[in-house]
Amino acid sequence: MNEMFKAADNAVALKMPLGESLMLKSREIPWQSSDAPGFWVKPLIEDDHQGIRTWLMKVDAGAFSDMHGHSEYEQIYVLEGAFYDQDHEYGPGDFIVRAPGALHTAGSKEGAVVLLFYSPAPTGD
Repeated sequence: MNEMFKAADNAVALKMPLGESLMLKSREIPWQSSDAPGFWVKPLIEDDHQGIRTWLMKVDAGAFSDMHGHSEYEQIYVLEGAFYDQDHEYGPGDFIVRAPGALHTAGSKEGAVVLLFYSPAPTGD
């Protein structure tokens, strides 16, 4: 899979809690550049042990990424602006879920902020 969107190695993010509640003030975290120009991320949860990632992503007006896929499930909830792929344009409140390996593009004409959830694919156990 071509993982287009990666957070910086020094990203501040929570791990999944083990019996407590954790809180992160995302407004206080600066946007970090990703491997795709015009796509900015704020990692909220990065838990390699459980294979879970939750990010905020800001997409600049005019940003576009070529066809790519992810090795896990990708869930996208549009918070602001408009976000599109090769099939549709999505606005605030729209929700998209992609299967592991599903190829897609991503972009925004006017700019957008989305909430991303990544979770592992079934292992076949």
